[in-house]
Amino acid sequence: MPDARDVSPYDALLLLSFGGPEGPDDVVPFLENVTRGRGIPKERLKEVGQHYFLFGGVSPINDQNRALLDALRKDFAEHGLDLPVYWGNRNWAPYLTDTLREMVRDGRRRILVLATSAYASYSGCRQYRENLADALAALEAEGLELPKVDKLRHYFNHPGFLEPMIDGVLRSLAELPEDVRDGAHLAFSTHSIPTASADTSGPVEGHGDGGAYVKQHLDVAQQIADAVRERTGVDHPWQLVYQSRSGAPHIPWLEPDICDHLDERHAAGVPAVVIAPIGFVSDHMEVLYDLDTEAKARAEELGLPMRRSATVGADPRFAAAIRELVTERAAVERGQDVTPCALGALGASHNLCPVGCCPARAPRPVAAGADSTYA
Repeated sequence: MPDARDVSPYDALLLLSFGGPEGPDDVVPFLENVTRGRGIPKERLKEVGQHYFLFGGVSPINDQNRALLDALRKDFAEHGLDLPVYWGNRNWAPYLTDTLREMVRDGRRRILVLATSAYASYSGCRQYRENLADALAALEAEGLELPKVDKLRHYFNHPGFLEPMIDGVLRSLAELPEDVRDGAHLAFSTHSIPTASADTSGPVEGHGDGGAYVKQHLDVAQQIADAVRERTGVDHPWQLVYQSRSGAPHIPWLEPDICDHLDERHAAGVPAVVIAPIGFVSDHMEVLYDLDTEAKARAEELGLPMRRSATVGADPRFAAAIRELVTERAAVERGQDVTPCALGALGASHNLCPVGCCPARAPRPVAAGADSTYA
């Protein structure tokens, strides 16, 4: 077993996330960052931004990342890890490039990256690697010494990610009226993506029929459903469903949509549904709007009892899982034999994204992979 306190050769951890607006004036500029290069008119962005305006123009994701930072720092300190934790975003302050610049000026030369996305996909992994390459290119243009950057493996099947979600589903079932509880169905929800993107997610040898993206979510859903059955004695039927579609109507995306699924379950006579947002690390805007607003309203229209379970967020077990992933990867980099921690049928994900993993439509420079532009 690796030394549980040895993080060498790494000298910093970077929490890399999506970012979100923190006030009404931030909403359109934030959406311009998200959609840069797509030519979407500002008036259309204002329409899209209504989701944010319903919540005062504030996305909860930044405060949730602050809470996760606090949890990580607390856990690291309690377990003797001397590893500073920084935070940078793709689309809003603190921006990734600014954070990397700060890290370089602080003398950080070997950086490990934690992305707030647990699964393989272009938008959940490779795009973050593209963002890292863009940031490194900006620092290189400024004449700064570039750090070596590695990314933590996908953690969808780490027990510290799974256990909080299992507990969340159990709590939600317990909140349902007793007369519908045992008959409740489970809807495991994640972000819909184009089927072409799903089919090419993960390493090349696994491409096709939803790729790693769908396989990993199905594995998580099965593990949670099995754990719920073991702990309650009730076998709840379940299905993987999707939300937050945002693409052109003619492009096929993963289905069924959560609201369509609620319609179908109600028509089939299902007495209640628990929605478990397994595709999301925290209760950010897509959870609050698509599930707590739209899906909740649809369930109420149908008269279908529905509960939505919590995401992992800053649960101490998740912070502990990140610590374990850090020391595991550090040991690998030091050349030690390591047995990675992973549950389910798929085993631990790769440490280094291989060539052809989650490809982009147009090739771009990337970092933290076998095809990295920056070593």
